[in-house]
Amino acid sequence: MKAAVVRANENVTYQDYEEPVAGPGLVKVKVKASGICGSDIPRVLHHGVHYYPIVLGHEFSGDVVEVGEGVKKIKVGDRVSGAPLLPCMKCDDCQNGNFSLCKHYSFIGSRQQGSNADYVVLPEQNAVVFDKSISYEQGAMFEPSTVALHGIFQNEYRGGEYVAVLGGGTIGMFTMQWAKIFGSRKVVVFDISHERLELAKRLGADETVNTTEDGHMEKAMAMTEGKGFSYVFETAGQIPTMHMAFELAANKAHVCFVGTPHEELKFTPAMWENMNRKEFHLTGSWMSYSSPFPGKEWSLTAHYFATGQLKFDPGFIYKKVPMSQAQEAFQMFKIPGQVKGKVLLVNEE
Repeated sequence: MKAAVVRANENVTYQDYEEPVAGPGLVKVKVKASGICGSDIPRVLHHGVHYYPIVLGHEFSGDVVEVGEGVKKIKVGDRVSGAPLLPCMKCDDCQNGNFSLCKHYSFIGSRQQGSNADYVVLPEQNAVVFDKSISYEQGAMFEPSTVALHGIFQNEYRGGEYVAVLGGGTIGMFTMQWAKIFGSRKVVVFDISHERLELAKRLGADETVNTTEDGHMEKAMAMTEGKGFSYVFETAGQIPTMHMAFELAANKAHVCFVGTPHEELKFTPAMWENMNRKEFHLTGSWMSYSSPFPGKEWSLTAHYFATGQLKFDPGFIYKKVPMSQAQEAFQMFKIPGQVKGKVLLVNEE
């Protein structure tokens, strides 16, 4: 088969590669679309892989073309997305259903061959069947949707309250939608991009705030009658929005950091006193799994995509690039701010 192989830093070569086999308990998927995740960028551009050569890709969809011995629920012809985590299933965290916290895991697309190829294999339980009314492009967005939903659960979310989503990227857009599906009073999306805020409105955001504009904090607080937001989700992984989360939180709020910062994060004593005085709950969220594996994050994404309540918009996708041009696709990310949305690598027929 052909695959986009990371051979060295900034060197992705489209080449012949050994085709995987559907062994016992495994299913083989013909990959239709594979998204470039934010975590893939440093892997390619900043020596971030575990080893060379490697095939990345963990946000994908395709058709099952072969099933191994013992596979019972997945059939040839099923349209599937793939849950990329391969937990050990033996440690205390796995036994308690906290698969994201497993310290002995493997991972499709970072520790073993991923979906930036013609084919990928995965365990039967990692294959999530979705309705054929859902496009392959949308199917490749399961993983970011599940990350958003895991954050919702991790933040002990309940409906009927004001919700702030900081960051209008893919995960932020899904976080906003999940908050709406589960009954928010009002969801407000914060971002620096007019285009992303317009997308948020199309997808159902009640209000948006452009954080580059003067008086944006006063505007935001006025939406809650000055009380602040009961639920705050930081999804951008940026220092300013992480600081902003503390300011926007209401008394007794729940604040969840879903985004991962790549710079040193500091809080002044006055900022930290915000948490003490407001007595808000602060937590983090990591990956997207629960029990029974891979979890309700995945089954609910399949359900709400199929019903149309969880919306997919063409604005999610910045560009679709042939898998053979993966090297050029990763080079786009070298220009700060150029890529707005998801880059999908697609296999041509």
